[in-house]
Amino acid sequence: MTVIEHVLSRLNAIGITGVFGVPGDFAFPLSDAISMDPKMRWIGCCNELNAAYAADGYARVKGVGAICTTYGVGELSALAGIAGSYAEHLPVFHLVGAPSMTVQGARALMHHTLGNGEYDLFHTMAKPAVCASAILTPQNAAYETERLIAEALYHRRPVYMAFPTDLANQPILGGAQPICIPRSEPRSLAAATDAIVSALSKSDSACILPGILVARTGLRSRLLDLVNASGLPFATMFMAKSVLDEQHPSYVGMYDGKLMNHGVREFVEGCDRVLAIGTLFTDFNTGAFTANINPDKLINIAHHRVHVGSKVYPNVEIGDLLVALAERMPKRNNWGANVAPVSLGSPAGTGGDPITADALYPRWANFLEPGDVLVAETGTASMGLGFARMPSRASFHNQTLWGSIGWATPAAFGAAVAAPDRRVVLVTGDGAHQVTAQEISQFGRRGLQPIIFVLNNSGYLIERLLCKDPAIAYNDIAPWNYSELPNVLGCSGWFTARVDTCGKLGRL
Repeated sequence: MTVIEHVLSRLNAIGITGVFGVPGDFAFPLSDAISMDPKMRWIGCCNELNAAYAADGYARVKGVGAICTTYGVGELSALAGIAGSYAEHLPVFHLVGAPSMTVQGARALMHHTLGNGEYDLFHTMAKPAVCASAILTPQNAAYETERLIAEALYHRRPVYMAFPTDLANQPILGGAQPICIPRSEPRSLAAATDAIVSALSKSDSACILPGILVARTGLRSRLLDLVNASGLPFATMFMAKSVLDEQHPSYVGMYDGKLMNHGVREFVEGCDRVLAIGTLFTDFNTGAFTANINPDKLINIAHHRVHVGSKVYPNVEIGDLLVALAERMPKRNNWGANVAPVSLGSPAGTGGDPITADALYPRWANFLEPGDVLVAETGTASMGLGFARMPSRASFHNQTLWGSIGWATPAAFGAAVAAPDRRVVLVTGDGAHQVTAQEISQFGRRGLQPIIFVLNNSGYLIERLLCKDPAIAYNDIAPWNYSELPNVLGCSGWFTARVDTCGKLGRL
């Protein structure tokens, strides 16, 4: 195998069947190999940033994703999307086609460079946004590929793989080794399990706050086993919405500090013990840091360690601990839960009434079906839908931590590629949609059939709500005819409509 063929075979072995990207001359060996690989698909995007967002959306569904760009101009265009995958714990493999080693050694002034003969600058720029990186050669390809896969899966974050054009098609020296899956240190695992079981056995009330790392590590079923075995109730925070099925009888609702759901907050913060399992206590997750969980009552099960109060148990893998707890925890029917989950209520407005938030968001909540993949843009769209109770097996996706405007449209494309058998519902705003709207064309090109709602507030609504002067000029955007975009972008035969009253919306 050549260097790039070897890498593609290993990426396919961990579940990647398509690579998003934009071609470029330095990346031709990579793009050619992807296109010719019978187990891979080249999935072209309109630009590199969109490709990175699409790989992010794909990884949210499949667990891993990949993007291919050319050197300099391409990789830097994708970097904001790669950084988002880093912040949101998504293992995305960034394959970069680089100038040949002969050119680099000669410090030649080539296109796509800064014209200074320096060829390690962009690799250096990428390092803060990835958990590991390497320049692939025939000598190191076998080792480095396994190292980068192991790093990506251990940290659940992106990695950077550069391929000089004169080396990508050279035969590799050496072969693949099995991926080493991290295991818990047995004594630390046993001690952590004992400490948690002991703490919960002495508690009259307790709950689970499942976190996004449960989804990223593919451990939903193990956490569900723990919930079923123990009877523990669970609430979810914004970033982890739908990590566990919100129709489960143990679900009590969304916990977002003081912002919403007073009953849920009162229950969670009043529990004797709170198990945060793979949870990130970010600003949006904690209701702008208004969450108030006593640290002495918190059991924080992180990715590779456990905190029980002030005691730390290192080298404990979250998956191993969930299995151990499910085996040890006795079933209890009452853990003090006295609150039931709610959704957004009945929609307001009829006939010619304007579409208000009270009219729209409950209708969207009622529109969702079991198994849907909902991708909601950062801002009012995701915040409004965050408190809708999701149907069974439906998943909610939002870029909660990174919050990059325009992420949702290409991320929905990536999700649709990853799950063509599921209904993908995209909810975005007009400001965000203008950043990446061209990626709609890729849905049509691939024969995918998403349902897209563009909420037209004539500008950046979330910024209007946050800034000092809502009418200030920087929140205004150009008026587009959004319902006409699919036809312009080649999505022939699509149903499109523009509605501005509750009656028209109800007749869709």
